[in-house]
Amino acid sequence: MKRISILGSTGSIGTQTLDVVAMHPEEFEVDGLAAGNNTALLLEQVRRFKPRRVSVSTKERADEIRSSLPAGVELYSGSEGLVEIAAGGNADTVVTALVGSVGLQSTLAAIEAGRHIGLANKETLVTAGHLVTELAGRKGVKLLPVDSEHSAIFQCLNGENREDVASITITASGGSFRDYGREQLKDVTVEDALRHPNWSMGAKITIDSATMVNKGLEVIEAHHLFALPYEQINVLLHPESIIHSYVEFRDSSIIAQLGTPDMRVPIQYALTYPDRWQSPASRLSLAQVASLTFREMDYERYPALRMAIDCGIAGGTATTAFNAANEIAVARFLRGEIPFLRIEEIIDEVLQRHDNAANPNLEQIRLCDLASRELAATL
Repeated sequence: MKRISILGSTGSIGTQTLDVVAMHPEEFEVDGLAAGNNTALLLEQVRRFKPRRVSVSTKERADEIRSSLPAGVELYSGSEGLVEIAAGGNADTVVTALVGSVGLQSTLAAIEAGRHIGLANKETLVTAGHLVTELAGRKGVKLLPVDSEHSAIFQCLNGENREDVASITITASGGSFRDYGREQLKDVTVEDALRHPNWSMGAKITIDSATMVNKGLEVIEAHHLFALPYEQINVLLHPESIIHSYVEFRDSSIIAQLGTPDMRVPIQYALTYPDRWQSPASRLSLAQVASLTFREMDYERYPALRMAIDCGIAGGTATTAFNAANEIAVARFLRGEIPFLRIEEIIDEVLQRHDNAANPNLEQIRLCDLASRELAATL
């Protein structure tokens, strides 16, 4: 029996993680669930999966649901509650499915407590990758990727000599506007941006997919996860999202991981590694797909992707500033305060004013994150 806790249980990754648990009820036990404001769904999850520990976003939310919880369930709230679900209890693995840099503190706490990490919160490695990987190595904790692209690379590298790797290629669907030119993006709406052609994801990640920020964050994450220099990490546009990513070796051989666009596959692999279990996903028929298409990445069309990679190469707090600026800009776009193309401009303006700090500690990262958010909110 594997014991798991989920940070972000009511979001897209969290609910799909529980789909996997539901398919293998004899194999998994849910120790803890942490949610934000969707308390109605959280209570449904509590009744079905019977966790021992639960956390919500605020004390007020906790007071609202306290009387509805089964007897014996421990209730927490706020950032302290996230840490408690991550590091307390008896979980073997913590799935970090939170969106944004809010997941950093709880992920570090889980690693410190010796929990293996099912990593769906890419911002954790983007903002503090050097600290997270160092601590995981010291504690003997596995960082098991949940993103489909990183899971694909992880699977392609199984049993291979890392010194034989020539490059890795992260594939990108192109998001909601992959067939739009720059001129066509001036008047797109929030509703337009949220119509992802392939994947079912949360609002913030769907917007990041449309700007290609998401792919930039994945490049930075891959750098930390696989200890590869940026010149060995490529991005390729692949509209069908069938090849989730691939690895090229120095003998020119390429190993790719293919499958239907279903996040439950990489989620399950992170939970069952190194074993493979029956999956809830549909089978891939290449005959039915018939053809796969690819395009070279256009960095002028997607300037945010180039900015992300440049920040990764610069290192230090540059990636923290990039991520913080993007989170605020996306939130402003979703609220209707700014047009779509202004997201990239705000990121660029924050970066232009950023004073990079090399090899930052956690406090420097926190201060950079705060200052970048404040600036992005006022531009």
